[in-house]
Amino acid sequence: MALIADEVDADEMPHLAGVRHHYVDVRGVRLHLAEAGDADAEPVLLLHGFPQHWYAWRRIIPRLAGEYRLICPDLRGFGWSEAPAKGYDTDSRVDDVLALLDALGLDRVRLIGHDWGAWAGFHACLRAPERFSHYLALNMMHPWPLHRRLMPQAWRFWYTALLEQPLLGRWVLRRRPGLTRYLLRKGVVDQAVWEPDVLAGFVASSREPGRARAGEALHRGFALRDISRLVLGRYKGLRLRTPTVVLGGDADFMLPPGVLTEDPAHAPRLRVEVVDGCGHYVHEEHPEAVVSAARTLFTSR
Repeated sequence: MALIADEVDADEMPHLAGVRHHYVDVRGVRLHLAEAGDADAEPVLLLHGFPQHWYAWRRIIPRLAGEYRLICPDLRGFGWSEAPAKGYDTDSRVDDVLALLDALGLDRVRLIGHDWGAWAGFHACLRAPERFSHYLALNMMHPWPLHRRLMPQAWRFWYTALLEQPLLGRWVLRRRPGLTRYLLRKGVVDQAVWEPDVLAGFVASSREPGRARAGEALHRGFALRDISRLVLGRYKGLRLRTPTVVLGGDADFMLPPGVLTEDPAHAPRLRVEVVDGCGHYVHEEHPEAVVSAARTLFTSR
């Protein structure tokens, strides 16, 4: 059984009013959790993307903490969680998510995920649909994209060719922070969204040796396993039963609206919504749209 340690030096974390910090041992890895809201309220699990950590949700937490118990982990390798050498492929990250729910004694939660966190979220819902009542996926396609729409957009992921290469990926993240800064800035329409200290904090975190190795392993795991599964149609036998909303940005430089398709055959309870004037970080640019979508989805049957 996982051990929960509440002794966390809050000075190490970015400050956000009402947030509690602790660590949980999950599958041999010490994960940091940021929590907010009433501990007895209905739980919502929020999974961040790359290159962020729990503080990615700083604009969502104050808006939803009065209604739900918000659980914002730093996924393995990111933020203040441990960064082991292995475990960054999608299957392992889903294992982490389900083990975390077990460690917290949570049978069923609502789920929000962004970017790589959203990709893991899809697969968590597919593997253990009984654990997730509703799912809000931000800036991420589902596992059954239309290849005729996705393939012409493949050039948008040029930077992953650098990040997924053994040794090179971690070197780029550590020694060339301009790339991380570029991706964060490119991911929003309005540059004023990024407070300078927040942007610097995400970039600095990704430069730490363990975090840089994790970033490399995350991208390599997707390239080695998930891409082949997508190309070979390995997900075609799976069905998503969880009520799901995919929320994208009309100016997302990685995943434009044309690739965020609905799929009644594989995901009959999924719908796509697009936010105008928004890039790849919808939770940063338009947190009110995320909160509105969450409230509507989470109260649906």
